[in-house]
Amino acid sequence: MSKPIYELVDELPKNNVTVYVLRSLDFVVPGEWDNLVGFENTIRSVTGETDEEFIQQIGDRAIYLYNDKSEGYQRALWLYQTIDSFGGTLGAAALANKVGEKINFLGFLNRLTPKADKAQTIDLSLKLVAELIAFCQINGIPGDSIGDFANALGDYGGESLMRMAALVCFDGLIPLGPDFIMKAQSILSGLQPSQLQENPMFERLSSMIPGSSTEGQLGFIGESFAATSGWMSNFVASRGLTPEKVAANLQKFIEISDDKLDYVAAFLDMSTNYYEHTGIQTLAHRLIERAVAEI
Repeated sequence: MSKPIYELVDELPKNNVTVYVLRSLDFVVPGEWDNLVGFENTIRSVTGETDEEFIQQIGDRAIYLYNDKSEGYQRALWLYQTIDSFGGTLGAAALANKVGEKINFLGFLNRLTPKADKAQTIDLSLKLVAELIAFCQINGIPGDSIGDFANALGDYGGESLMRMAALVCFDGLIPLGPDFIMKAQSILSGLQPSQLQENPMFERLSSMIPGSSTEGQLGFIGESFAATSGWMSNFVASRGLTPEKVAANLQKFIEISDDKLDYVAAFLDMSTNYYEHTGIQTLAHRLIERAVAEI
């Protein structure tokens, strides 16, 4: 059993690399994300309540809902945490691969690590699928409701929209370039089930991904990506996003070199856990809203 929800929200960092990196995206979703830390603080912010007794009631109800195993909240948290627990390994693999390309002596690393674009595509699409499944778990709908999720994206706001903005910018634009959607779709369409099985993140998440076989799950991942590609492409176009623009804003917060975006992507992977951070905030938000509605 992981920590209680109030503890997870209380222990969220106010400032760390993840928070700085997310702040750099304020230009993408202006004013959407406030780094809400602290369970009671979150209740006050979400509800506007000042009555101590009522705040306590809301908190108790939210904790009760979170602890109810028949609800999907704990499974959603597991998804957010699991997605981020692989950052280090993927970052290391991507870096090793880049070193392998530049120094002949280390050429053998190319054979040991996945090609950066393929690894990044699997990473991006699994994060997207985890978001879809977590959305279904939180809302109590079947985990294969691709259409419901694609429609709901249009209503995303706050920390949920920030998480999707980070996904598009840090897992799409920076590592894969401006045409990341087409590139990822082309890689996904050529992917073999066995290549997916070799991916450690897929291995951990596979029990939650719809599909009766790896082939079926690969189909589901491709379908989910296709269903959300319109939203992602509109998101990029309407905000005039480019890898360079994202990197330039990142530089206001973190010293990076923008001519080596593949290294930047690896650095972000290894040093941030934006999925878990904003995921905990999303869970707290939804639990509090539901608790208020039920009291």
